[in-house]
Amino acid sequence: MTAAASSDGDLIAAHAAGDPHAFTELVRRHRDRMWAVALRTLRDPEEAADALQEAFISAFRAAASFRAESQVSTWLHRIVVNACLDRVRRRQARPTVPMPEEPHREPVAPRDVMDERVTSLAVQDALAELPAEQRAPIILVDVQGYSVAESAQILGIAEGTVKSRCARGRAKLAKLLGHLRNPDASANVSPDAGAMAPRRPREGR
Repeated sequence: MTAAASSDGDLIAAHAAGDPHAFTELVRRHRDRMWAVALRTLRDPEEAADALQEAFISAFRAAASFRAESQVSTWLHRIVVNACLDRVRRRQARPTVPMPEEPHREPVAPRDVMDERVTSLAVQDALAELPAEQRAPIILVDVQGYSVAESAQILGIAEGTVKSRCARGRAKLAKLLGHLRNPDASANVSPDAGAMAPRRPREGR
């Protein structure tokens, strides 16, 4: 049986037995999805790349102790999420001032494509506003499509905790993204409308 045809569990076992190619195949299978989780959690490509590298190194070293109590993908997600959250905690402990980005011009795109991009960026910014403990389960459940039970396994917390953190996070996202529901709500309002007193009816002469 070739590595590509082997199951994730077979690859873990082969890696533990000394197969030099098994873990490489495992990484190839799951790298894209793990990268998506890391990038959405950290919102910084360099940070996400470092976290992913740390996570795969940890998985490489810990693979021999994998007990198959969960799916390999769930086990890998747990390691990746924990690596990301560790970096978030370290970043919060040592805050830095971001350097201003250089202005750049972007190619003109059709309006619907631009609208989609604006919406995507708004959602990413809103996710960044959430505490890491709320952001992680929302990314797993609402973005990656994992069930509450699977997300609880990945995060190592109770299912009820996943539900409550998702609920709190969604409530905050609803406030942060409220303008996307009715983007034209303020378009027809004069910027000076709030400062103008209502007109009094003319008095007859």
